[in-house]
Parts: sequence; structure tokens; C-alpha cells
Amino acid sequence: MLNDLKGKKVIDDYKKIIEDKNEDINAVISQDIVYGNSNGDYYGIPFLVKDNINILNTSMTCSSKILKDYRSVYTATVVERLINRGFSVIGKTNMDEFAMGGTNEYSVYGPVKNPLDLNRVSGGSSGGSAAAVSCGMVPFALGSDTGGSVRQPASFCGVVGFKPSYGVLSRYGLTAFGSSLDQIGVLAKDVFDVALITDIMKGKDEKDSTTISFEENLMEYLNKDFSDIKIAIPSIVYDKIQNENVKKAFDNAVNKIKANKVTIDIVDIPEMEYSVAAYYIIAPSEASSNLSRFDGARYGNRIDGEGLTDMYKNTRNNGFGIEVKRRILMGTFTLSSAYYDAYFSKAMKVRNLIKTKIEEIFKEYDFILTPTAPVLPPKFDEKLSPLDRYLMDIFTIPANFAGTPAISVPFGNIDHLSFGIQFMGRRLEDAKLLGFANQIFKLGADE
Repeated sequence: MLNDLKGKKVIDDYKKIIEDKNEDINAVISQDIVYGNSNGDYYGIPFLVKDNINILNTSMTCSSKILKDYRSVYTATVVERLINRGFSVIGKTNMDEFAMGGTNEYSVYGPVKNPLDLNRVSGGSSGGSAAAVSCGMVPFALGSDTGGSVRQPASFCGVVGFKPSYGVLSRYGLTAFGSSLDQIGVLAKDVFDVALITDIMKGKDEKDSTTISFEENLMEYLNKDFSDIKIAIPSIVYDKIQNENVKKAFDNAVNKIKANKVTIDIVDIPEMEYSVAAYYIIAPSEASSNLSRFDGARYGNRIDGEGLTDMYKNTRNNGFGIEVKRRILMGTFTLSSAYYDAYFSKAMKVRNLIKTKIEEIFKEYDFILTPTAPVLPPKFDEKLSPLDRYLMDIFTIPANFAGTPAISVPFGNIDHLSFGIQFMGRRLEDAKLLGFANQIFKLGADE
């Protein structure tokens, strides 16, 4: 699709679509335009950026009251690389506050509605980016993925969502949530566009010491016809899917893939049972540390009080929403000296066990297959506990623990809602994963 737009100046066309649809969807929260390099080969093609990624002189709020008036003083490396190729930023997308949430209901700007059913959530935390691509506001958008925040909303909204291997993309300019887990990702209508955009953004960045010199051509396998591929399905998948329609849709996808000369086996990865528990110790712990700087003195809208401590309390109590407060409290508790060994260090051991097990599976298998989420997108009036919401990430979290690439592709629908399946690949074999996902995407398009 992107290559079809080359040479065409379509920014105004997409702005018109945003104008027509955003009142209902609430996916776009600001429209500062940054034009791309006029000599770039993709000049005139727009994209949207999740509002936790910095772009010089534009609004950057993380969908939080505490950063309501903040404007960025620099540009994220990945955005800079796209601008250099001609792409133009046309705005920022709504998100769960500081990327904490699985439904995109925790935003100071209000929830993002699913374009496929306005009574349902779009998924989180990159729900604005997923919804914007789904309803045609832009050809692609950037998100961030800490435990599935690109892939899960992609599945709910019927688009492709890709999280590369940790280190392939620079995180310079991304507001940190869980630094050892965060990764910028891409949402688009098809796998080809996801691969193209990731290929432009990839590679070493001197401003981010976690990046690697990644020279692999991500377009290399897109037209390859895969055969003799071996795929593993963790047996826990069948225990965790409670919705019969989701189970049937997954079985249908498995049978269609098998019919294309692909071997699929069910394997035991019992460690995955504990991935959600470990994640909700590790990620909030890192969040409590990363968000400590938003205190009214260094960052954040200051609310004065009687002395410094009161100022901190007033600023953070007024500035942060309920989910961010919940996770800061969890993280501060598990990092405290009395409970560090009891919770945080054990969670890290569980994370290493999951990572080691996944690496063992990849010695025999090419990919790991799961549904992207065990449920369909909930309705806004469904009563979900925080635990119910956290469990929606059970299949996506392991890829962040292991630092491997993972992609969600749509594969059919259930009662007019999209159903997505997820493939995880070996670390740094992103090109092979994208190539195979492209083949499966075409298969799913016939559903």
C-alpha cells in the first residue's frame, strides 16, 4: 500500500478522514504537523505517532494530566529516520496513560472506541494507533509495546501489529514505562508495510546504548514460499481460552496453516502460566522508578503545597490517573527492602525461566503460535476487574520477557469482530518472521 502512495501528496486526504471520523473514534488527540524531507522518496505520505514518543516542538502528554502542557524538545530517532525518508507526522494518537492499560480506557482524553464496534474497547495501550489505522486515518502508525501493547490492540481492531527484537529499534525519545521490556512497534494494514517501516527505522543509534547493529534486510523473505516450517503451540493456550468462539477461530486458523505443509505440534511451556504474575511485578517496579521524575520539580505540572513534600504529593496525586497510581504503588512495594527478595528477585527468576524455555523451544521449532488475546474486545460496560484486564496479555508478555520478535495478524472474524493470531520468532530473525507472517496474512485474508 505504501509503495502505491509514492509520489502522491495525500496528507490533506488523510486529514479529511481524521476530521470525519475522529469525533466518534477518539483516536487522535493532537494534530501538529511535521513535514518530511521534500527530497525523500515517501514525501507526502502521513503517519501518526503514539503520544509517548517525542517529536520536536509538538505536544507530548502520554495521555496524562501531569504532562498536559508539555511540548517536546527533541525528536525520537525512529521518527527522525522516517522524516528523513519523506514521511510526514500529522498528529499524535490517544493511549492508556503512560502506556499502562489493556483497553485504552485509562486516558485523560477519554477512551478510544473500536472502529469495528463502537461499543467495544480498541485495546491498549496503543489503542489510538490501532484504531486510526483500522478506520483509514493513516496508512500506518507507531506504538510502543511493553507486554503486548501493539499486538493486542492490532488484534482487536483488525490490523497488523509488529514488535521487533529488543534492540533492533532505538527507544531514544520514547517515554520509558518498563525499560527492559519497552519496544517501539508498527501498526499497518498489511505485513509488507510493517516490514518496510521497520526496515527504515532499524539499526544502531548512538543515543540508545541498548540498540544493536542490525543489518538484516527485513524485506528479504516477504515473497518467499515457506515449506518445512515447524511451529509450536504452548498447551497452556487451550487452558486459557474461555470463549468458545475464540477457541473455534483458533482451531480454524491452525487447520488452515497445517493444510499449507506446515508442521504444528503442541508443546508444554508450563512456565508461561506465571508470565502475567511476573510481569505485574517487574513492569510496575520499573515504572515506579521511571516515573519518579514526574514530581513537579523536574517534570510535570507543578501544584504547590506547604513545603516540598506537600508539593510532590499534590503534583503526583492530581497529575496521575488511577491505573498509574496503582502500578506505582505495586512497584514501590515490591522494590522496598523488606519485600525485594520475596517478590522482585523471584519474578526476575521466573522471567529467566520463561526466556530459557522459549530459547529451548526455538532449537526445534521455527515459530511459536498463539491467539494474540484469549478474549474478544470487551464492551465498555462490561465489569472487568484489574486482574481480568491483566490476563488479556498472557500470550503477548513472553515475547517481551525473551526479547524476541512477535507479530499479530488478522485471521478471520467472529461476529464482525476481528480475530488475530500471534507468531513469535527467534531473536533477531525478524525478517524470517515477517516473511512467514506475510504468507499467513494472505491466507487469513481469504477468511
